[in-house]
Amino acid sequence: MSKMCTDLVRHALNGPTMGTSWSALFFAPPGRDPEPIRAALQMAVDEVDAQMSTWKSGSNLMRLNAAPVGEWQEVPARLLDVLRLGLEIGRASGGAFDIGMGDAVTAWGFGPQAAEPERIRTVMTAPRVPAHTTLEILENRVRKTSTLALDLNGIAKGYGVDRLTMTLGALGFEAGLVGIDGEMRAYGLRPDGEPWTIAVEAPDPDRRAPHSILALKDAAVATSGDYRHWVEVQGRRFSHTMDPNRGAPVLSSPAAVTVVAQSCAEADAWATALMVLGPDEGVKLARKRGLDALFLLRDDDGIATGMGVGGLFSQAPTAWP
Repeated sequence: MSKMCTDLVRHALNGPTMGTSWSALFFAPPGRDPEPIRAALQMAVDEVDAQMSTWKSGSNLMRLNAAPVGEWQEVPARLLDVLRLGLEIGRASGGAFDIGMGDAVTAWGFGPQAAEPERIRTVMTAPRVPAHTTLEILENRVRKTSTLALDLNGIAKGYGVDRLTMTLGALGFEAGLVGIDGEMRAYGLRPDGEPWTIAVEAPDPDRRAPHSILALKDAAVATSGDYRHWVEVQGRRFSHTMDPNRGAPVLSSPAAVTVVAQSCAEADAWATALMVLGPDEGVKLARKRGLDALFLLRDDDGIATGMGVGGLFSQAPTAWP
């Protein structure tokens, strides 16, 4: 190991965001004050939360939701980025990823309010129109052409991770590992020249344990699963992943889907889409799109086995790409 490596100081920062926490791991020269770095990273995720939260009535997203149908609304740049990407992946996934599921998310109790049976019946029987067919974007303006409740929970955390990465890079750091609630992005290499190692979590609701380990450079990883976020309605447990065709949680899905992509927003959204599609159609689409994805499937005994798509998951973990 070179003297440059031994001289660097390891920093592990974190803070609150989106009901969970962000983290950043990087190495800096001795004497570099981490507090301004922490403040800049916190500001980056606060901006994302302020624009995209469904828990804050004054967020830009909630103001867009409240706007009349057909009326153009100016939206800030970060929100515009995520709306564009959300619509793009919505089209590419055939609607499996849909940012227009806000009414269903709320009805089933995954928002600020508890699940409500009457609302659930309403969202499951109402005709559904995918967001990518009814949300229009023109420069920095957006309008709904029919009633639509937007929800960005399947992409905003990933985008927040991307903003952490960009902020750390803008502060002069050529390498780092950042994350929000398990969604991670690695860029550059560790001081010893090795990729960053990230654990893919086993789909176990009772404990946190790794299923496998990835070694990543300049890539992001996100997982959608049925084992962390759920609600109980009339004695039955339901996952937070919504099926756009039903306006309800997916009924038969993989235990988890992990996707590796260039950006964490992409990985986050595609993990959700493949979770909705399930192992058969999901694997077909992942292969068609050239995605690196790992499907974890439970057998009758509850044991999870992996089914990989793409070069990264078809062999022993290695640096990606």
